[in-house]
Amino acid sequence: MTERTQVMTAWTVGKVAETFGVTVRTLHHYDDIGLLRPSERTSAGYRIYTDADLQRLQQIVVYRRLEMPLEEITELLDGDSDPAEHLRRQRATVMSRLGELNDLVQAIDRALEKEMSDEKLSPSDLKELFGDGFEESYQTEAEERWGDSEAWAQSQRRTANYTRADWEAVKAENDALNKAFIDAWDSGLPATSEQAMAAAEMHRASVQRFYDCDYGMQRCLADMFVQDERFAKTYNDMRDGLAQYVRDAIYANAGRKDDGERYGNFNS
Repeated sequence: MTERTQVMTAWTVGKVAETFGVTVRTLHHYDDIGLLRPSERTSAGYRIYTDADLQRLQQIVVYRRLEMPLEEITELLDGDSDPAEHLRRQRATVMSRLGELNDLVQAIDRALEKEMSDEKLSPSDLKELFGDGFEESYQTEAEERWGDSEAWAQSQRRTANYTRADWEAVKAENDALNKAFIDAWDSGLPATSEQAMAAAEMHRASVQRFYDCDYGMQRCLADMFVQDERFAKTYNDMRDGLAQYVRDAIYANAGRKDDGERYGNFNS
């Protein structure tokens, strides 16, 4: 066995995961979709990563930190093998994000001025605060679909006097909720696990900030996460397949809370 082969033998899937903080599940997923496949094998047939594979992994991780979808990363890496070009592209993206963050700071400052003078945040103020997480057209569509429902009326009453601090709490809750689902996913836990179902319960609690949400209602919301491509994209941009995972976790949690009753027949 050559010295080079001995070095490569150290870079098994488990070793790469341990050294670089990428989960084994993620590495297997990259392998399955052809984004990053170990290039060599040991004499015993175990697949191992080369230095070139690890360089490609570094590029993938940076692009993912920039929230780029895996499909686009694949196209970029397969279309251009020059590491320097990828670094230039990544730097340009980061500089663009810095500009966006500067704009966000200014938006927060303007909102803070309004908060100090007891002005209610406008839809454009909320858009600046939440970024792509707030889309005014969604508000219009939601009113058209559910404007006559009690849930809509409750939501309007509860948010009518929300302050900036309230909306910041909403955003913090949403970020923590997404992290809970992602942590369960990255840990390789099934949607039926305690951790995933605990995240599902967090989701129901966050919805109840706006309107009463029993488990039957939550299941309806969960179906939208996979049926509506906009909701699905929001989750799947965080982790491929996360929308279905969230839906399944909500169903699993609702099922165990149901205690044999039909969904939606209780309001605990």
